[in-house]
Amino acid sequence: MNQAPINFEAIHQQVNQLLHTERWCDAEELLRQAMSSGSVPIPLWRQLYVAFRQQRKISEATQVLEMIVQAVPGDMVTRFDLAEMLLMQGEFTRGWREYRFRYKVDQNRLLERHIQKTRWEGQTITGKTLLIHDEQGYGDTFQFLRLVEQARERSGASIVLEVNREAYQLARGITGYDQLIVEGTLPPAFDFHCELMSLPAALGLQLSQLPGRIPYLFADPGRIERWRTRLLDLPRPLVGLVWAGRPTHANDKRRSMSLSDMAPLAQEGITFLSLQKGPAALQADAPPPGMSLLSLSDEIQDFDDTAAILSLIDTLITVDSSPAHLAGALGRPAWVLLPFVPDWRWLLERKDSPWYPGMRLFRQPVPDQWQAVMQSVSMALKELKSPA
Repeated sequence: MNQAPINFEAIHQQVNQLLHTERWCDAEELLRQAMSSGSVPIPLWRQLYVAFRQQRKISEATQVLEMIVQAVPGDMVTRFDLAEMLLMQGEFTRGWREYRFRYKVDQNRLLERHIQKTRWEGQTITGKTLLIHDEQGYGDTFQFLRLVEQARERSGASIVLEVNREAYQLARGITGYDQLIVEGTLPPAFDFHCELMSLPAALGLQLSQLPGRIPYLFADPGRIERWRTRLLDLPRPLVGLVWAGRPTHANDKRRSMSLSDMAPLAQEGITFLSLQKGPAALQADAPPPGMSLLSLSDEIQDFDDTAAILSLIDTLITVDSSPAHLAGALGRPAWVLLPFVPDWRWLLERKDSPWYPGMRLFRQPVPDQWQAVMQSVSMALKELKSPA
């Protein structure tokens, strides 16, 4: 007697509901049952990738993506996902290559600069002008400005560096550019261009080459003195807090928290400083019980203020957001709180970051739970307060 054909569309809808309600294990089990019958449509493999990824089954998730890319080489969403999986595992050679497909993904198309010039791929172009331009978030800019000097050395070109207005003053202090301009202004004539986050691929950046020279960003001395006066009478240690990233970030639900989640950090003898910006800054008006918190949010006008404060305090405790990268680029202490499945640049398992020496990473052991993270950070604060 012939078996009735499997209704893959119905399974797809069931799994979608399971994924929507974050029942990752149940979604995986249902998909495995369907796949045991033989060949299944690609959309179900995509769902299996999501179920694996959210359970931090990174090897299995990568294998699924590899299979999809082999079957459908033109699936750019999958190629971009594969790039992030490879980079998360430290496989930089293939990861950077696949990362170039980010502009083929619908959600990133608006970020792409349509420039009628050749993208620089790492070759020598002595006597030419190379435009290097930033492209994504502020943290990305802070992280990859380190590569501008290498780009000039490798290319032999005159470098025009274009950055967003908010990073302009800090970018002035790096080496490697011949002209610095603000995004939105008309650049001088140039022969080649390269996005800041395409520099790793062009330069063939490897994990073993990190971190390079640290620091490579520097706070303005005048701002430092101004903030030194502002913070002078506060009891030390001084600990900066950032508990939420940009709300529009695709993964903000998992990477951000509320100030109340940081209640376990409250202890006598520590002055906490809110460096939080955006809507979440209002939470500083009602700090957790026992937390001595001074909000500097309204006094911080730009990243130059943030950089000066980071240059003076004992450490920064932050979720995965731009202040983490700014502190790292400044060579300042930072403790970064990471979700169960981190962004690719934080790699896996490590308690340190190859990008930023001295940075400490505190990772969620289970999804969406910050309690264990806060307990570990609380213990580290006791050590900060009473160093051996």
